[in-house]
Amino acid sequence: MARTIEQMRNLGAASARMLAEIGVHDEDDLRELGAVTAYTRVKFQLPGNASILLLYAMEAALRDCDWRTLDEKTKAELKSQIGI
Repeated sequence: MARTIEQMRNLGAASARMLAEIGVHDEDDLRELGAVTAYTRVKFQLPGNASILLLYAMEAALRDCDWRTLDEKTKAELKSQIGI
């Protein structure tokens, strides 16, 4: 059984609410979509509500690590994929 968003590392109630707006309700949904696509959809659906930290938190949640441990190369690749 897939973990809920709130059960995933780095993601809490606020993240879960934002992700629910785009149809992401659990770990399987997030894995299927991927952090970059999920972030892009949240930014489109809820302009101004999602910072780059949400992208890092989702990517790290999928890797089951703390978002602060993502290396600079990974962060740069994520930023590149969203066009910043």
